[in-house]
Amino acid sequence: MRRPAEDMPGSMTRRNLLRSTAAAAAAGVISPARAAQGPKGTAVTNGRLRQSACRWCYGRIPIDDLAAAAKRMGLVGIDLLRPGEEFEAVKRHGLVCTMTSTHSLTKGLNDPANHDECLGAILEGIEATAKEGWRNVITFSGNRNGMDDRTGLEHCAKALREIVPEAEKAGVVIHMELLNSKVDHPDYMCDRSDWGVELVNRVGSDHFRLLYDIYHMQIMEGDIIRTIERHHTAFGHYHTGGNPGRHELDDSQELYYPAICRAIVDTGFDGVLAQEFIPTRDPLTSLSEAVALCDV
Repeated sequence: MRRPAEDMPGSMTRRNLLRSTAAAAAAGVISPARAAQGPKGTAVTNGRLRQSACRWCYGRIPIDDLAAAAKRMGLVGIDLLRPGEEFEAVKRHGLVCTMTSTHSLTKGLNDPANHDECLGAILEGIEATAKEGWRNVITFSGNRNGMDDRTGLEHCAKALREIVPEAEKAGVVIHMELLNSKVDHPDYMCDRSDWGVELVNRVGSDHFRLLYDIYHMQIMEGDIIRTIERHHTAFGHYHTGGNPGRHELDDSQELYYPAICRAIVDTGFDGVLAQEFIPTRDPLTSLSEAVALCDV
């Protein structure tokens, strides 16, 4: 299910991303031909941490070209895809969808009025993901809209306890994403790791985990490595992004990803870290550099 533009993760909608990258190409910063070509060789040499890339960050690159580039780099798949042609594209290149999209980010499981729609979308995602033998689907808490966090936690737990048995039967894991409410997603409820960990404990199933977004939690909490060490059993998937700005993982931002990724590997993590940043220059070169940086 395609998420509405206002639900797009990060600080840019897909439309704005297309506009900005087109302008960059016109200015000579990004060559349209090079954007689809990218580096030729693999960026993965160690392979201790499996990696993928989020589709929405590379919206101007055709899905087949992105999948081909991801395969060359040594990625295992692409994140945040919808069943249908996007699934077929990654399969053509020997990749997987590392996280299946489902429902709205702002209208989520914290409001019982949304449960029928959200649980229906999650079930569709579970079925489509299981059919391919894949593993992960995404869900969201939704915005507070005046609701207190304790009530929202109870509503989310109730909804998840209803749908988790379907995930268990299918061998699929549902992930709720932690997002910042300070900069990018005002009013979003699942904006702190402690709240999310409490939800995981209440649901009580190995088939519900958190998507720990490093960029978002740096904004909300910091203390990234200690949080990973303390709560890694609740984290089933990771997203990257440079802070501030959600751009490249380079020296223009404050997070030191080699140390963070070593901490993830040291927990025995067997899931996927997905690169989720908005490139400011040649997209596939930036992606390849980030993948190499995180290949610890």
